[in-house]
Amino acid sequence: VFFRLPNLPHICKLEFKVGLITKVWVHPDADKLYCEEIDCGEEGGPRQIASGLRMHYSEEEMLGKRVLVVANLKAKNLVGFKSHGMVLCAAQVNEDGEKVEFVEPPEGAPLGEVVTFEGLPPPTPFSASQVEKKKVFAACMDGMKTNDECVGTWNGHVFMTTAGPCKGRSVKGGAMR
Repeated sequence: VFFRLPNLPHICKLEFKVGLITKVWVHPDADKLYCEEIDCGEEGGPRQIASGLRMHYSEEEMLGKRVLVVANLKAKNLVGFKSHGMVLCAAQVNEDGEKVEFVEPPEGAPLGEVVTFEGLPPPTPFSASQVEKKKVFAACMDGMKTNDECVGTWNGHVFMTTAGPCKGRSVKGGAMR
């Protein structure tokens, strides 16, 4: 039964899942893209996701990385590769251009765990078509930043798992996308 929660913050309509990159390869037709298989603890097996991270990570650095997957986005064709979600990163502009790094769930967070937000109601993820139609991800982007401890936040509410907060390695005050 689909019911409306008029006061549910937009971020609680998205589904961020703990995932593990189990396979990664260079997209055959795109300079900036990797193709990945990411285990999000789902029955259907790993998700295939494409990410524009070749300028920021080597294949070796990607493999085995724990990541946050935005799981309820509509599948998109990225240069002929169907991508079922996206990995969440934090970005910061510096003298050398842009520094981009994963916002990582802590070691103890189980694969497939859905991230919650400190001080907000439990997530009630919308369907992928509702997320797209209502532009939910776009509505959340302004509020998604890492704080001074590199922890992922939305309007100051921390991205939490049962094992603790999700954080980047070094990007402070970076836009998350």
